[in-house]
Amino acid sequence: MPTASPLVLAHRGASGRLPEHTLAAYELAARQGADYLELDLVATRDGTLVARHENDISGTTDVADHPALAGRRRREVVDGTPVEGVFTEDLDLDELRTLRARERLPHLRGTDRDGRWPVPTFPEIIALRAALSEELGRELGLYVELKHPTHFSGLGLPLEERMLADLEAAGLVSRDAPVFVQCFEPGSLRRLREELGCPLRHVLLATAHEDVPADLRAAAQPRTYAELLSPAGLETLAGVVDGVGPRKQMVLPWAPDGTLGEPTSLVGDAHAAGMVVHAWTFRAENPFLPPSLRRGRDADAEQGAGRGDDPEPAAHGDLAAEVRAHLAAGVDGIFTDHPDLVVQALREGTPEVG
Repeated sequence: MPTASPLVLAHRGASGRLPEHTLAAYELAARQGADYLELDLVATRDGTLVARHENDISGTTDVADHPALAGRRRREVVDGTPVEGVFTEDLDLDELRTLRARERLPHLRGTDRDGRWPVPTFPEIIALRAALSEELGRELGLYVELKHPTHFSGLGLPLEERMLADLEAAGLVSRDAPVFVQCFEPGSLRRLREELGCPLRHVLLATAHEDVPADLRAAAQPRTYAELLSPAGLETLAGVVDGVGPRKQMVLPWAPDGTLGEPTSLVGDAHAAGMVVHAWTFRAENPFLPPSLRRGRDADAEQGAGRGDDPEPAAHGDLAAEVRAHLAAGVDGIFTDHPDLVVQALREGTPEVG
């Protein structure tokens, strides 16, 4: 069922302002008004959980500047896809801590903040959450994604038990704890609930209707996200997940004319199943917005109102309009790289949701 007010979910921290998955980005997001800090967990060779969007860290750290570690570069298959890079599972924590974070999207967000912050561990983020909650006088939540759990389990580094152990040490494993656990693989969430007895709120993420989760593909059970998020599919997930996290176009598709189309049935179907809907990912830069909401000098010069074909990529478009449209469609939470802009959009007026 829908929540009382929409949640602002800081995607990898305030990653539109600072390099993603750094303590600085998480802290900034909290100060900007985010309700939850979203983080992705992967494992090091010695089993420590750290925050990186992928186990390949070649694009988000300065590992290329460390000859001894850059030499670890290799090719491996991750969830059925060949990837060439430097992987967290090949480095122990001490080695990883010699690296510094870099901006994932330098062509849009610049590189002036590169090299300042290390890769944080999960316990460090948990401690930061507690400190900020006390300082700000409000309960700040964690929105934890298990990244590639089937892959890590195959390496003897299962993520689920490690995550629960770190949360348990902080007293954060209960139904009312300010924690969501999210994953693109339904099998991992089912294992947490049914095998490990995890009481935390679970959210099944979805990339696109036609995609198949990695664990189901590996098990030769090719059920698409469209099937899983159908009314019948949601019924099979009852008791396993408490919500769904669809790519935003699964809620409001982009129409051929560049505008936001009519809402799909997904939000209504999920609410009917008693589940919340947290959509991703809302970013301010033009390439991430539908053409009708893009803004910038080139767009204005061509056709006005941001409807040009080639607006300035780094310029910010009308993110607030996109957010409000999704809230009007009934979503209960917004994953965003720009928590400050989403908070501002909410303050300027949230449409009533039927």
